[in-house]
Amino acid sequence: MGNCTGSAMEELQACESHQWYRQFMTDYPSGLLTFYEFKLLFGLRNLSDTSNAYVETMFTTFDMDNDGFIDLMEYVAALSLVLKGGVQQKLRWNFKLYDVDRSGCIDREELLQIIKSIRALNGIPSKVSSEDFANMLFDKININGDGELSYAEFMEGGGGGGVQNDSMLLTTLTESLDLTHIVQKIQRDI
Repeated sequence: MGNCTGSAMEELQACESHQWYRQFMTDYPSGLLTFYEFKLLFGLRNLSDTSNAYVETMFTTFDMDNDGFIDLMEYVAALSLVLKGGVQQKLRWNFKLYDVDRSGCIDREELLQIIKSIRALNGIPSKVSSEDFANMLFDKININGDGELSYAEFMEGGGGGGVQNDSMLLTTLTESLDLTHIVQKIQRDI
């Protein structure tokens, strides 16, 4: 990545941060990334209403201070999550993303909407319908049967069989955070 020299991990991280800063300020001189620019970054145009709502929800999860923009720190935090985040961090982000109404729980309709949107955006074919997948998730980890997944149920539901302990669910959910093509574009631009 760029012209960084130095062997220490701290130097590499500082160099990456500097390059991200330089690229961000080159691409967004105001220091703020708008929702429109966020969609352009992903190459997303002519989206259905459902897909656009999903992308807007994704934007909102990265806009940590809810000011309607992604600033440099939010941008670096998002890249760090994508590049270096652990499973727990990515699942926490997924939970926040899926909780569209910010109620602290994910209901069946929210989950179904997100699954449909992810499939539409990524073009990922699946043998299991969106409805069947959403129902399978709820049946598997909704411990108290209330039709909503709390964060604890999402992570640990079904007697320790939450998302992080189910390889198929984990793979499906973490694929929604696969922004490799965006990171590669950013690295090429640097």
